[in-house]
Amino acid sequence: MTFARVALFAAAFVAAAVVSLFPSAGSEKVALSVAIDGAIGPASARQLEEALGVAAKRDAAVLILQLDTPGGLVTSMRQMISDILASPVPVIGYVAPAGGHAASAGTYILYATHVAAMAPGTNLGAATPVEMGGLPALPGDQKDNQKDTTGRPAGDAMMTKVTNDAVALIRSLAELRNRNGDWGEKAVREAASLSANAALQEHVIDFVARDTTELLQLADGRTVDVAGKKVVLATKGLPVETLEPGWFIQLLSVITDPNTAVILMLVGVYGIVFEFTSPGAVAPGVIGTTCLVLGLYALDLLPINYTGLALMLLGIVFLIIEAFNPTVVLGLGGVAAFLFGAAMLLRVEGPGFAMSWAVIGPAAALTLGLALLSGTYLWAARRNPPRVGGEAMRGQPAEILDWQGGEGHVLALGERWRAKADEPVAAGDSVEVTDISDLVLTVRRRDAGRNGARQ
Repeated sequence: MTFARVALFAAAFVAAAVVSLFPSAGSEKVALSVAIDGAIGPASARQLEEALGVAAKRDAAVLILQLDTPGGLVTSMRQMISDILASPVPVIGYVAPAGGHAASAGTYILYATHVAAMAPGTNLGAATPVEMGGLPALPGDQKDNQKDTTGRPAGDAMMTKVTNDAVALIRSLAELRNRNGDWGEKAVREAASLSANAALQEHVIDFVARDTTELLQLADGRTVDVAGKKVVLATKGLPVETLEPGWFIQLLSVITDPNTAVILMLVGVYGIVFEFTSPGAVAPGVIGTTCLVLGLYALDLLPINYTGLALMLLGIVFLIIEAFNPTVVLGLGGVAAFLFGAAMLLRVEGPGFAMSWAVIGPAAALTLGLALLSGTYLWAARRNPPRVGGEAMRGQPAEILDWQGGEGHVLALGERWRAKADEPVAAGDSVEVTDISDLVLTVRRRDAGRNGARQ
């Protein structure tokens, strides 16, 4: 009997192990899809990282990375490329919908994907690195059109290094995915672009697909290198599930705009200043602290120049001092420091990540206006200090309640006071307070001063 039980348990164990080796009908493969729409930045990198994590956890057949982007930050682009290359799940890059594009950073990301495709009516390219951060261009400014001996735009040694590094990156990706590296270099050095059909002819992409159904059908049966292993894609007819960005990614996409980050910092600083000047208001302190933390967190995610940030903060400090101690020098110096700091804030710029004069100018003007307004009120308060105690009683009207022998009681400010006078008065007379000593008022007739002035 004991032997039969042991045999039964062993058979059950073997059966469970065999079943676990084969997927059941309930574990059907699925294709996950994530859409990157807009500039490539910290939010895009975080969105792709989470999508790849979900795809790996659910053992998805493929992850469709739908791109429609003008480009973005190099740091975020490289992070996304690293995540794609290390992904255990094949990634299909798909430039869509019609009218979309994968420009600049989007071209590098598309080169990194295991399978690259485009929808009709889309384009890619223009992958030349953007110049190093500096003063933003004023409206109507003309770019320098000078060329060097090679025909490329004249630039400094740093830009040459950045361009060569970008060429090496796109060529290495082209070699890894067996794509056209020569055209990739042309896209970097000459900002070349291609339509969907032209990209297919140039062997930049693998095929053109009208929608995700055709995309999965054309990708089916292709052999790709996934983290060093050859994998044959089985994607035909797979159900597609779209991964929507969470609230945190949506928040990141808003606050990591450098213009938004600067506004958050301004709101934060002035909220805290208002809380210090009006203790107990609570709301300005809470809102200000929250905005300041969000602004600093956003700037920490961006490739910022800390000298520019220091100049901005110094300018704000000067303007706050100007509000409490009005001078012309501090106000003008604060505006100048703020403008120069904002212009130098980003080390590098990319599409969607550049400081705008439309934000910098009004922000500086508003900051200066608030400082001048506060200074005006403060100066007026200093010239007319509030009267308290005895000073507040002088000149107040009063009414004689009772009087005898140069002394009596008066009604002033709704209160009964002891009073004295150097002139004869009687009950019911209207008087005014001229002085106060030891809670005793000195009064005189209200018309005494005017009569004396007429005489």
